[in-house]
Order: sequence, then structure tokens, then C-alpha cells
Amino acid sequence: MDARTQHLLSAPPAPLLVKLATPNALAFFIQGSVSMAEVWFIGRLGTASLAAIALAFPLLMLTQMMSGGAIGGAVASAVARALGAGNLSRAEQLIWHALAIVAGGAAAFLLIFLVFGAGFLEFLGGRDQVLAEAISYCLVLFCGGVFIWFMSVMSAVFRGTGDMQFPAMLMVIGACIQVPLTGCLVIGAFGLPQMGIVGAAVSAVISAFILSCAFLWRLLRGSQTLKLHWHARGLSRALFQDISKVALPASLSPLLTIVIILSLTTLVGRFGEAALAGYGIGSRIEMLLVPLVFGLGAAMTSLVGLSLGAGNLARAEHIGWLGGSLAAAVTGVAGLLLALFPNVWIGAFTSDPATLASARSYIQIVGPCFAFQGLGLSLYFASQGAGRMAWPVLATILRMVLAVGGALLLAFVFGLGLQGIYIAAGAGMVAYGVMIAAGLKLGAWRP
Repeated sequence: MDARTQHLLSAPPAPLLVKLATPNALAFFIQGSVSMAEVWFIGRLGTASLAAIALAFPLLMLTQMMSGGAIGGAVASAVARALGAGNLSRAEQLIWHALAIVAGGAAAFLLIFLVFGAGFLEFLGGRDQVLAEAISYCLVLFCGGVFIWFMSVMSAVFRGTGDMQFPAMLMVIGACIQVPLTGCLVIGAFGLPQMGIVGAAVSAVISAFILSCAFLWRLLRGSQTLKLHWHARGLSRALFQDISKVALPASLSPLLTIVIILSLTTLVGRFGEAALAGYGIGSRIEMLLVPLVFGLGAAMTSLVGLSLGAGNLARAEHIGWLGGSLAAAVTGVAGLLLALFPNVWIGAFTSDPATLASARSYIQIVGPCFAFQGLGLSLYFASQGAGRMAWPVLATILRMVLAVGGALLLAFVFGLGLQGIYIAAGAGMVAYGVMIAAGLKLGAWRP
């Protein structure tokens, strides 16, 4: 067992978690800011373009959550458990299995969009210019999706070893590339063509390609213990099962989350283009908090996986509660501040009164519930490290039922309109966090 792994298994949990999570959280926050910069640039194009990106955003989220969250978390968990058990050879074989999953996942997403994408976006409420722009954005995104998948999953490999600094550094570099490139391509600055919202997708693919090359170089030429060796390329069913036993149930969570977002997007779309654009701005702000939790959760995945690989259940559970409490505190404070002072930031994205009203209503109702979302999401990542995903999946199902079913009842049966949809969304978040925490308390990670 290498010195890094020994340190991760023996150092005091609280300072260790903070040390590992800090670069991750900062990097993911900076990366998440790319999403807000994208909305700002697209907002210069008008309400129709904002509505188009609101339609396309759930599909981008699904790609990122599947590659970096569900699959990436499963890969990080498998690598961490192998290293925790002192099995370096198994960890190196897992890299090749992760690469195979990258190729399959990117190809599957592209094929599904080519077959069903246009009809799906139209079903969500896309019409005319809004539909055409959303289709163009998604087509570019999925054609270059292999680089997004590669970047996300290889980043997870490094996090599984406990190396948070290198992926974090590359994410910051990627943000520094993507933000100005997005601005140039969206609005046509410095002599570059004005591509509209398609420029944002092109920028995302180019940035992912550059970062993918950096990860590959590090795995081949770096000085770290875990490397990509040609002799470890053999694929086996047992190692695919080691990843899939976490990845398959974990994949249900982002899929159901996207069902929630798409369902709410469809319901909001019934109230008009401005309502949809405002909801898009508000939900993007919510997603800005997800990278913060993801940064903490990535550290939890690694530390929990290493601890359970070494047979130390008590340490794993302690790390889970520490990380969950920290995530709840950070997102809770941020949500309250956003809800108390909504006009400070919403006006940066649009000046349309109806769009402003929709975004303000969303964040004032849902913002106070962000603490429960942070708690649940951090424990979702920790559960990946533990290889125990039943409670997170059940919690996501409960959230979907409350959010979508509650939105239909409150908005259209009880006549609360947009506010009813937003109240149901907040209630789903509260139930999600409470249920996953209850699972950990009841021994979800124990044999």
C-alpha cells in the first residue's frame, strides 16, 4: 500500500475531509460558474435564446451527472476500494474498464438523441426558433460528448486515489478556457463567427477535448502510483460488475432527477416563454450549488470507499455524517442569501419584467430548501463510495413523486400556478435529504 493511501486511512477524518474537499469544491464552483456565464452571454441574444437553453439544459445536466456523477462516482468507488484493500493491479485494470464505459456511454447518448431528441424537445414545449436553437445546441453537445465523458470519468479515477488537486487544477484551467471562448462564439467577438447558443456547445466540447488530453498524458507519463499500463488492458466481467453494481443504481438518481427537471420544465412552459426563461435562470442558480456539493461529495466517495475497502465501517460512517453536515450548512446559507436578496443577481441575466418575476419567485420559494438538497446529494456520493445505493434511489423516487405530483396538484387543481410548482419542487428537496440521512442512521452501509 502506497504512502498516500495509508495517510488517507489513518489521518483524522475532519481535517482530512476539509483538506481534500477544498480544492475540489473551489474547482467545481468555478466550473459551475461557467454555466452562469453561458446564461449571461446567451441572455444578450434575447428571451427566445434563453428559453432554448432552458430546454436544452436538462440534457446537458444528464450528460454531466451520468458521466461525472453516476459512472464517475462508481469508478472512483471501485478504484478507492481496490486501493484500500492494497490491490494496485486491480485498480489499474479498472481504468481500462472505465475507458470502455466512456466509449459506450457517449455513443449511446448520441444515438438516443438522434432518434428521439427533436421530438422530445418539442414535447417539452419547444416551438419555432426556440426548438431549432435547442436542437442545434444538443446536436453539437452529443456529437462531441465522448470528450465530456472521458474528462469526467478520468477525473474520477484520480479522485478515487485521493488525488483531488490535479483534477481540480484542470477544471480551473478548463473554466478559464471555456468562459471567454463561449463569449466569443456566442456573440461573435474578436472576429469569430457569431454562432448563438451553438457557440456555447462548441466551447464546451473544445474545453473537454483539451482537458481529456491532459488527463491521458498524466495517466501515461505522470509520476503517480496509479497509471494506464498496456499490460492491464484485459477486460473482465468481474471488474465490470464491480463498477456496475454501483453505477446502475446510481444512474437511476440522475435519470430520475432529470425526469423531475424535465417535468417541471414542461409544466412551467405552459405559463409562457417568459416563465420558462425565468425558471431556466433560477434552476441554473440552483445547479451552481451542485458543484460545491459535488466537490465535497467526491472527497467523501474516495474516503468512504478507502475506509470500507480496509474494513473500517465506523470511520466511513463518521466521514458520511461530517460531510453531510458540512454540505447542508454551505448550501443552506447560500440558499437563504439568494432567497433574501434575489434582485441583486437576477437582474444580471435579464431585464424582462415577466422573466424577472418568474426567477425571483422560484429562488424565494426553493432557496430555503437547498440545505436538504445539499445533505442528500453529499450522502448520495458517500453512498457510492460505500457501494450501497438503495436508500439514495428510494429517496430520489420519493422526491420525484412529491415534486411532479405535487406540482400538478398545487398548480392546476388548487390553482396556485407557478408558485405551486415551485412549492412542490422545494418539498421534494426536503424529503430527499431527510430520507437519505435516515438510511445512513438506520445502518444502510452496514453488512
